Formats: sequence, structure tokens, C-alpha cells
Amino acid sequence: MGNSRLLRLLGAIISISMAWGHLAWAQDYVEGEVIVKLKADEGTTDSYAFLGKAYSSKNMALKNKWGRLNLYHFSFKSGKGGKSVHQIVEELKSDPTVEYAEPNYIIRKASVTGLSETFSKSEIQTMAAGGGYLATGAPIQAVEVWSTLSTPPPKPVVAIIDTGLDTSHEVFVDSHAIWSNPSEIPGNGIDDDGNGFTDDVNGWNFVTGDGNMYDDDGHGTHVAGIVLGTGLDIFQTPFDESKVQIMPLKFLDGQGVGKTSDAIKAIYYAVNNGAQVLNNSWGGPSYSKSLHEAVVYSYNAGTSFVVAAGNSGKDNDSTPMYPANLDVPNVISVAATDDSDYLASFSNYGFLSVHLASPGVFVLSTVPGNSYGTSSGTSMAAPFVAGVAALMKLESPQMRGYQIRDIIMSKGDHASSLNHKVATEARVNVKSAVDQARVAELYSNDPSYSMADRGLASAAASGGGCGLVTKVYRDFNKGGPGSGATPSPSLWYIGLVIGLLLLPLAIASILRRQQPSRRQYERFVVNTAVTVKSGERELVASISSLSMGGVKLDTDALLEQGGIVKMTISSPDGGDDLQVEGRVVWSEARKSYGVQFEEARTSVLDRIQNWTKNLTKAS
Repeated sequence: MGNSRLLRLLGAIISISMAWGHLAWAQDYVEGEVIVKLKADEGTTDSYAFLGKAYSSKNMALKNKWGRLNLYHFSFKSGKGGKSVHQIVEELKSDPTVEYAEPNYIIRKASVTGLSETFSKSEIQTMAAGGGYLATGAPIQAVEVWSTLSTPPPKPVVAIIDTGLDTSHEVFVDSHAIWSNPSEIPGNGIDDDGNGFTDDVNGWNFVTGDGNMYDDDGHGTHVAGIVLGTGLDIFQTPFDESKVQIMPLKFLDGQGVGKTSDAIKAIYYAVNNGAQVLNNSWGGPSYSKSLHEAVVYSYNAGTSFVVAAGNSGKDNDSTPMYPANLDVPNVISVAATDDSDYLASFSNYGFLSVHLASPGVFVLSTVPGNSYGTSSGTSMAAPFVAGVAALMKLESPQMRGYQIRDIIMSKGDHASSLNHKVATEARVNVKSAVDQARVAELYSNDPSYSMADRGLASAAASGGGCGLVTKVYRDFNKGGPGSGATPSPSLWYIGLVIGLLLLPLAIASILRRQQPSRRQYERFVVNTAVTVKSGERELVASISSLSMGGVKLDTDALLEQGGIVKMTISSPDGGDDLQVEGRVVWSEARKSYGVQFEEARTSVLDRIQNWTKNLTKAS
């Protein structure tokens, strides 16, 4: 299957959507609010000067700041008599002290419907008496792992960044599952631990600005129950002691709607207060640099960042959703499947950008009021994966988010219905992932990740690629993804170049799955050349190192439109060349340029495998 799949990939990998520029302004954002990052550190002359100008000349009021990150959240008068968000953002971007400015985008929960059916405690007890795993009919092997789990402490902390939590629900109370801030004294009106939040005993409500996480939607309680139920039976009393802690962080209101600024606050709170897994059953179509930075912050802290892929039934490779499409190495983007492992009709997918699938159709879990109910959506699929990540952390406390993602992806159950729909073509398996976490040797380090080099990859290449197109980004990304800047029509070939550079990633991905024992993303010294030719112009790149996740490229030229495109990769010893030839084409259906590869020799995969036999690890 590997060779034929490679040939199909050669024709599919390059097509990159060019829906850039002002399209971002068609998305939802909060009127009269912007998020700004300054180049200068907090407390410097330049930062004080900017704040003075913001107050006096733009009538902007500071709502919140992240001083160590030089990030500020402002409000201003908009509408009649004021300026639009677009106008303010463009003015701020022209300020030499501003690194970037963007709208405060609106975010929504990722469930398809509300509760499809509800059950009382007595009804659930009757159902539970029959045995089996009630949450889903999919064979994810959750029950099989329960009796083998280690006994904490420590209990891994899972942040449920959502609509809140019914903290009085007996499942969470009796299992002692709710996270407690050990340094905060309840009800004394004092920020005892000095973290900036007063009486945040069990979490925080970023909608109302207090420690009451009441769930006025039900979504967060349902999501939290799925996470908890991955490691214990939440339907049959008496409830066992929870193996994990649930940290509820409310940023979505009673309609399941929230702001990027509050999502960012919740992410930083979760990381700074000890959460090791962050579940994010929400998203939106607008790329945000400030949200991207928050996710990078979570990666650097070693956490797992699990995200719902979205419920539009669309391909995230060409129609991105965020934060699901961010290419940060700890992000796990999750599609939804039914009990038979078929992709749910509503679920987003993406061979490059969605990592794996998980049950998300009529999932049974907790709802406010000591009740239970079924709901559907990628919102329900993601917390199964977050629960697995937490149990892996329980078994291997020092394991970091990047390796956790690696194992979850490699230990899923293959489903033919997911072929070309998600990267792994698999549905999560709880037992396989947890068992592997017990015996896996810890990775010595995580791959480096640079925000500056990855913005274009996340926004234009949909987060599935290697994102190492640094020169293209610096030369042509004026203002960043979703900034409202209008790219020149003559620069369509930037997307083409990105697609070409992603080709080795696809090839390497196949190789990795055919060698399951090989560690993902180890890097090797190769000193290999790559040449891409279009007409009379050539892109010549050198590969100084090769990893299972892609190649590191230093590009000094770009392609021009039209004609034949040839890609040549030299073997590390210079004794062999691999050539692929295609033609630049326009897809009316996808509204994008791409390269159609008409011929590719079936020996491509075998030759690359031969190249990698005696490679030396890079430092």
C-alpha cells in the first residue's frame, strides 16, 4: 500500500489554498477591541510611550496585559463617531513599536447539537447494571485499562477550557476529581498565592471574573465527564477515586461563545497553575498570532494541547480551523467517528492537519444537575484523547506533550474509512497508548519550535506541514496570517513553494508508519541537495539535515507561474537523484494553484528507504 499511497500523495500534497488577505475580516470579532504585541519589554521607555499614545490619541483603554509577553488587550470606541477594528489594527501595524495587532476574534464551542437525550441517575444506574462501556460503542479499550492503572499521587491535571463545570455533580464530588488550588484559602477575598486571581480555589471564570465556574450551557460538564470516564466508570456507583484532576476554566458563555482574549488567559492560567493536559473543544476560522503564542507557551511547558477539529464537514487542509490547525508539536487535532469507526458526517477532517479520530457521535456523559446526556461533535471526540493523554502522564509522569502525541498517533486502531481523512488513518485506542507509555524510553528533548518561522505554515499550509519556510515568510508575509494585509496576485507561487517543501514530509510520514519502532522526528545529517525547476527559473535548496517530520531548507529563490515543474532530490552520498515532474494547474473547484504530477516512478519509496540505512543522528 505504501508505494501506491505515495503516488497519490504526490498529486495531492501540493494544492494549497490561496484564500488570504481580507478574507480574515469577514470572520467574527469583538467590536471595539484589539490585541497588540509590542516590540519593547514592559516598563521600558518605548512601552510607556506607546501606552501614552494609545490613551491620548486613539482613546484606547487597557483591559488586560500579559507583561512578560509584551501583550496588551485594548478597548476603544467603535461604530458611529469612532473607528472600525480594521482601521485601528491597520494604524497600529504601522507603528514602529508594534510587533503585531489583531482583532479579538470570537470563538465557539465545537458540538453539533445540544443534548440529544438526557437520563436521570436512576435510569443510568439501570443501564450500568448491564455492564459494558456506556460512553460510546466504539472499541476504544478504555475499560480494559482501568484495573491496570497506577495509583496516584501525583494526579495529572487536565484543564477543561470550556463553558464551566457543575462542581456539585456527584460524579466529580464522590470521585474527588476536581482540582483544588493548594495555596488559595477559600472565601477570604485575598489572592493568597499571588497568581493574580482572588479565591481561585478550583479554577476561574474568565467571563465573569471570579472563581464560580457554574456551567450555564452544559457543554463543559459533558466534556469533563468524558475525560474523567476514560479512566474510571462514571455511571456505576459507588464511584472509584479519580486518577486525574479536572481544572475547570470557563471562557465560553451560556451560548457557547467566547473571545480569543479570554481563551489566551485560560491557557496561560492552566499552564502556570500546573495543568499537564489542556482540552479545547472549541475553535474558529480566524488565525490569531496571540492565540498561537499561547499554544507555543503550553508546548514549551511540556503539556498536551488537545483540540476539536471542527464540525463543518470540511477539509481543514484547505479550510483551516484554529487552534486545531496550528502546527505546534504538542497539538493533537481530533476528528469525530461513530461507533463503527466511520467519520461522522459533520466532522472536519484533513490528511495533513487532523491527527486522528475519536468517538464523537451520541456520546454519553455527565450534564449539570446530577444527570447524564448524549451529545455529538468533535467537542466530544477531543476529550477521549485528552483523557488518554492524562492516563499516559499518570503512568509516565516525566513524559512531555510531544512524545505523548507521538505515542497516541502511533498506537491508534487503523480504520479503512479514515483513509486519506486523518494523518494516522486511525481511531484512538486507550489501552494501546497507555501500555506504550509505561515502557517507552523518554525522549531526550523536544524539537525546537519558532513562532517567527511557523506563522505562515500554520495559516496557509493548515498546520500539517513542517513549517520551515523561513525565508518565504520573512520576505512576503506582510502583517501575518489573518492580518488583513492584501497579498499581490503575482505572489501566488508562494503557496506552490510551500507545497513543494511539504512533499518530503509526506514521504517521511509514510516511512515512519512503516517503521513503527522508529522514534518520530529524530534528525539525521545528510547534506543533500534539492532542486525545483519551473521554466527557466530554478529553486535550489540545500538540506543540511533530514528528520522523519520533514527537511530543513534554506531557500534563496522562488518559482514563477507556468510551465513544467521538476523536483530533484539528491541522495546523501550524491550518487542517486530522485526526480518528479509535473505541470502547474488551476483548480476551479478549490480556487487554488497546484502541481499535477503526471508520472512518478514506483521505486521512489524504495530508493528513499535505501538512502536512510546508515544515517548519523544530528546533534
